[in-house]
Amino acid sequence: VVMACRAMNKRKHVGLQQLSSFAEAGRTFLGPLKSSKFVIDEECHESVLISSAVRLLENLDLSSAVGQLLSEAVQAQNKMYRTGSSTLLFLAGAWSRAAEECLHLGVPVSLIVSVMSEGLISCIEEVSSLQVPVHRASDHTDDTQMFSGLGSRSVSLHSFLPIPPDTGLIQKENDLGDVASPSVTISSVPGRPVKSANLCRTQAKVEADENTQTPQTLRNRLCADTRCRKPALIHSRHFNRVDENQWTSKPDGFLEHQGAATPHTYRCKDLAELEAGLSHGDRSSMELVDAAARLQCQNADVQRGRCAAPWTFDISGVFTCCLPGLPETLSCVCPGYVTVVSTSRTALIEELQNQLLRVALIEGDLTENYRHLGFNRSANVTTVLESVKVHQASSEELWTDQVLQVLVKFNVNLVLVQGSVSEHVTEKCMHSKRLVIGSVNGSVMQAFALASGAQQVAYITQVTEACVGSGVCVAFWRSMPSGVNTVNSMAITLKTEGMNLVTVVLTGPVTAQMQTKEDRFWTCAYRLHYALKEQKVFLGGGAVEFLCLSHLQSLVRQPLNKGIQVCSGGLHNTSSWLASSLALYRPTVLKCLASGWHKYLSALMYNTARSASEFEASAFIQHHLQSATDSGSPSSYILNEYSKLNSGIFNSGISNKVEQIPRVYDVVTPKTEAWRRALDLVLLVLQTDSEIITGLGHTQLKPQEAEDFLFL
Repeated sequence: VVMACRAMNKRKHVGLQQLSSFAEAGRTFLGPLKSSKFVIDEECHESVLISSAVRLLENLDLSSAVGQLLSEAVQAQNKMYRTGSSTLLFLAGAWSRAAEECLHLGVPVSLIVSVMSEGLISCIEEVSSLQVPVHRASDHTDDTQMFSGLGSRSVSLHSFLPIPPDTGLIQKENDLGDVASPSVTISSVPGRPVKSANLCRTQAKVEADENTQTPQTLRNRLCADTRCRKPALIHSRHFNRVDENQWTSKPDGFLEHQGAATPHTYRCKDLAELEAGLSHGDRSSMELVDAAARLQCQNADVQRGRCAAPWTFDISGVFTCCLPGLPETLSCVCPGYVTVVSTSRTALIEELQNQLLRVALIEGDLTENYRHLGFNRSANVTTVLESVKVHQASSEELWTDQVLQVLVKFNVNLVLVQGSVSEHVTEKCMHSKRLVIGSVNGSVMQAFALASGAQQVAYITQVTEACVGSGVCVAFWRSMPSGVNTVNSMAITLKTEGMNLVTVVLTGPVTAQMQTKEDRFWTCAYRLHYALKEQKVFLGGGAVEFLCLSHLQSLVRQPLNKGIQVCSGGLHNTSSWLASSLALYRPTVLKCLASGWHKYLSALMYNTARSASEFEASAFIQHHLQSATDSGSPSSYILNEYSKLNSGIFNSGISNKVEQIPRVYDVVTPKTEAWRRALDLVLLVLQTDSEIITGLGHTQLKPQEAEDFLFL
């Protein structure tokens, strides 16, 4: 099956062309409404249903170097943040085409690299004005109110262009703490936020401070904080521009934005609103995240009294268990560890479920030939005991008997193994009323070790009385409803007192969709985790990308001698030729970089059915770009559009009931890191291609040159 096809010129920058071709295959994964794809293996004719950029690249044969680099970049993004991979893939393709365009126009590679890098850095700094602090929302940790409202809220996604109406967000200022403290430095910079020394406070202290603040203090404490940097920023184009964002204080202590005709305020009032905004329309997955977070907080209440403010969501204590073939209504969140075992152990589970089990933890494999990495076994050496005849029992049987002797000696009823388990050992232990479970996650092993007092060992022969834990309970997960057929496997629950472990059980009638359900859950979980960890979110739905696009267009119109010069490599201090080239080509490179954002927004609107075609979406975006430019302050224009309740084109076809239209939020660091990784990948491929190609000028591709087709 041909995933993508593009005309290739072997003598030019093939790496950039391959990168854009790979990215084109994942175009439909951009945005909340993803179109699933079947990837078919031509040899064995097996197919895999995928709906994300990560799964797409996992199932493609990426034999080229560019394909490997792209896969590694996407995998790194997914491993760290579990979100932003589709954005990374799309922007890598869009910016690779932008880099190709610059080459065709004769722009030197060094200028492309420097201008694009600084252009992205400038965009990341600019979008900090769209950050919304959430520390006041995380202060509300009452179990009866903290998560209320998500289940009854109609979670629908509305992207910027059109933008959802206001639902009561107030962009709350950060606390500067003790102004007299020598560790706190406050710079009075017009129109720019300052770094807060203390992002989170108790509710009582926040309310007390708000009653005593002055307008000047509020202006100094304005906006979301930017990324911490050790060197002080003393030269920036932002220092010389007119203050676009005017803020005034209200009698109740909140801030009003006066950049538009009608002042409006922003806040994230509770976690229910935050979760609805971060769900991006995936209500079912976020409800499971909500239940897991609530259960985790309840466990923390039991262990340490109350959840300390600010409340956080610890994803390291959350695990998933997929049970295909069951109705989706059975998906739930359970305390403890839920895993799948064979139905042949039903009688054993029934006998053990009313007991407090003693547990042993094996961090390697429980097999006869397993050796840890530090063990060097002598080659071609066989040891035979004189007292044992070889024909009476094999070495595996002897080893299995030894394992059983250890378990009987220390009265171990449950063995958890991080690696694989020998089937012979599993059967032998089952006959002696002992349960052995393999392929247990390392974090689960550590949680059982802390709660039960057990110690992990590499080999079963290392087990001693001090290594055995106690107090573990085993039970069936739940009784299956009538008509549900569980032929070969069943789910059981393992838990012990004091273990802060939560398992999310995901069920579904279609086995092919289980991987997608699990990926969607983890995406929502990581969004909530990073939002609460960073104490800030972006206004979502394409708002930050729109501001990046508008900002780059303003930089194109800005003369080079005003503000900061876009060249981190110090080109303005070198030869006059490079300086003149920078002034000549800088607008061209910035326009090409901006075209990537434009294509991103057009594809996003088209995928979410907001526009009948990408051409219509492009015209719609261009209209608002012109309006933002005419307003004199693009950031104020965006904030003003977000505040409108029924403003015609922006909210056409959307319900007028504010409570049914939650805001859309994006996590800050995962989004900006996806941008960085995409551009870094493009520039790496660009520079590598440039080093390989010799003797050829970067001119327009000629039809008569040798061309063929690249099939993915």
